[in-house]
Amino acid sequence: MTALDALPPLRDVVRAFDLAPRKSLGQNFLFDLNLTAKIARAAGPLAGVTVVEVGPGPGGLTRALLAEGARRVVAIETDERCLAALAEIAAACPGRLEIVHGDALSVDLPALVARFADGPARICANLPYNVGTAMLVQWLETEPWPPWFDRLTLMFQREVAERIVATPEQRADYGRLGVLAGWRTRARILFDVPPSAFTPPPKVTSSVVELIPRAAPLACEARLLSEITRAAFGQRRKMLRQSLKGLSARGAAVDVVALLAAAGVEPTRRAEEIDIEGFVRLARALAGAG
Repeated sequence: MTALDALPPLRDVVRAFDLAPRKSLGQNFLFDLNLTAKIARAAGPLAGVTVVEVGPGPGGLTRALLAEGARRVVAIETDERCLAALAEIAAACPGRLEIVHGDALSVDLPALVARFADGPARICANLPYNVGTAMLVQWLETEPWPPWFDRLTLMFQREVAERIVATPEQRADYGRLGVLAGWRTRARILFDVPPSAFTPPPKVTSSVVELIPRAAPLACEARLLSEITRAAFGQRRKMLRQSLKGLSARGAAVDVVALLAAAGVEPTRRAEEIDIEGFVRLARALAGAG
């Protein structure tokens, strides 16, 4: 029996530290050890790898990542109530678990990982529902690229996962998230997780998504691509000649018709009809506008 195996069951930990999941924090805890092990294995071989986990809660996935051989896990938790439970795991695995109390949206992850990583780093997390999309966008907009992580293995609500992997062929799901994820990564849904696996059970199915960074995505500025897609999909029912009217470059309004012409995009097209290459051309054209 390992030191991890000797730790008390997660349900006992939750009771001992009064860790009732809080809806305001988007918390849904996983107690199924087979499932947490499956997620950890989905993150790839972990020997020698530093793994960043956001929202570990009482540490179910944290234990699995360590059991699968992660060199070190950097766990970022905003809920102070969970820190003592995580500290018990750290005591069982000396030198392998770093606990960071803070908001992952504001933590300088590259600098943090640079302190601990000696080799590859990746992110594996059952992301809190209320910050999952914002966290992913932040990671997709990371500069410089290729990024400091070599893989993302993340759990989202199924509908969010479908938006991440969508292309114009899945028009109803295709949007800004699909463009950013498809531009810089190869994304796929690995498997679904039923509501019954969580405490408390959410009202929706969840999915584990893998995103592998592309070494050389199509060249454009992430900031401008994000701006273009935000405007285009913000009014997705409108033609691009209308939805992009609010764009500016160097403090001046952009001539949208000229922008679309420079990118080779028909002004009567709508956002969901434009593939990633088309949005990249628009971002390049915006960089040269003004």
